[in-house]
Amino acid sequence: MGEQASPTRHGVHRRLPTDLARSLPPALLPIGEPRHAPIAAWEPRYRRSVVFSDVIATVVSVAVVGLLFGARGSANWQHLWVVLGVTTVALVLCSLMMNRAWSPNVLGHGADEFGRLGRGLFSAAVVLALGGLAFDSTNIRLWVFVAIPAIALLSFPQRYLLRRFLHKSRKEGKCLLPVLVAGSADTARDLITRTRQTPHLGWRVEAVCTFDGRGDGDDELEGVPVVGRLKDLAEHVRRGGYRVVAIASDPYWTPRRLQELAWNLEGSEAEMVVAPVLMEVAGPRLHVSAVLGMPLLRVSAPVFSGARRVVKEIVDRVGSALLLTLFSPLILAIGVLIMTDSRGAVFYRQRRVGKDGRTFTMVKFRTMVKGAHKMRGNLANEGAGLLFKMRKDPRLTRVGAVLRRYSLDELPQLFNVLSGSMSLVGPRPPLPEETKRYGPDVRRRLLVKPGMTGLWQVSGRSDLPWEESVRLDLRYVEDWSLTLDAVIMWKTVRAVVTGQGAY
Repeated sequence: MGEQASPTRHGVHRRLPTDLARSLPPALLPIGEPRHAPIAAWEPRYRRSVVFSDVIATVVSVAVVGLLFGARGSANWQHLWVVLGVTTVALVLCSLMMNRAWSPNVLGHGADEFGRLGRGLFSAAVVLALGGLAFDSTNIRLWVFVAIPAIALLSFPQRYLLRRFLHKSRKEGKCLLPVLVAGSADTARDLITRTRQTPHLGWRVEAVCTFDGRGDGDDELEGVPVVGRLKDLAEHVRRGGYRVVAIASDPYWTPRRLQELAWNLEGSEAEMVVAPVLMEVAGPRLHVSAVLGMPLLRVSAPVFSGARRVVKEIVDRVGSALLLTLFSPLILAIGVLIMTDSRGAVFYRQRRVGKDGRTFTMVKFRTMVKGAHKMRGNLANEGAGLLFKMRKDPRLTRVGAVLRRYSLDELPQLFNVLSGSMSLVGPRPPLPEETKRYGPDVRRRLLVKPGMTGLWQVSGRSDLPWEESVRLDLRYVEDWSLTLDAVIMWKTVRAVVTGQGAY
């Protein structure tokens, strides 16, 4: 039986049977009067954990840096480093607060959480540097170039570990926000499916409102109860205590009705989320502004040049050079293993299509027997869409199977990144025969350099349907940012270790 949220004395919501919730008289919850939605106990507890972890990372980093590298040459070095240390701690914490790095809206999901944390630390470093210039202090360099990077090295992994713990709880059905979807049956059904496929986002659709209050004939949509009609939405929100009201597409929703709904939900603390129906456009390309008294959602064009792209180019070249230096012993060892395991060259070269449709030669470690391409016609394709993949490809060598399992065969692609034909992060590099069959929408993947890793790799790789692979690549092209690159690089480590979808 479906259940709905009911407020408790201590602010922790429990769920009431749907029939009982429907029987509550609406007069008990008058629209327009303040009414606090139940806050689950895990929400403030999780936020306190994040704040506490940031405070500990800041204090510990500043204390260690001050004790190890403090200005001991001066007579009052102890007093000096204490003053500078306390100032650094205060500036960092204030900067994180002003950059809303602890906002409940970003904690636990999305790249914006790490972006705000990074902006907060960078802002604190800038203020400290300006203070050092103003007071002509050379000691400030220690705190700008050592202490704040040390804080970042502690706080980012801590945030990630806390998020992993939260995501694990959500996959077990805990720490989820009760959601009511209001829209057409088709859009509500799509949202229900998406939330079930990605529980780590923290939404659980527990009720639906449609125009006529009906679902698939039995007052349900995908097993979720349809609790009423769209015109009675505010009453159902206050009665059920939902935390999120997701407004999906439906002809019923006019600007006036949405405005009235927002007014009626005031004081309920239920978050109203309106789907803009803009394909997969999100992130830094969406801007809300007021023109002639009307709120407008501006969609800026994707940026493929400029300062951020220059930074990406620098990171690619410097990063690939450092990684090649770091992994050179491993690359040499893999080359020896390949030569001793089977006949053939160490490296496998293949033509791929890069930025703007220009072809280049991609380098990988050879993982198959000599003449493997001639055997492809006799094999069954298990890949999605235009991709040819087999879970147990008989052409793989013993060493090649291990290299594929942990993506070690892709290490030589660092040479492609160093030469500028590829990027560390980007869409999957396609074959020429694939691009010949691309439609205009899929061809947008070629607007940026292909990458060694990307959303496709950290989301399941070859296990994904073709449509989902294309959607992820297009999402990266449309919503690219330096923060998104950093998050993908971080997630790549886990994807490589687990080997999900690698074959």
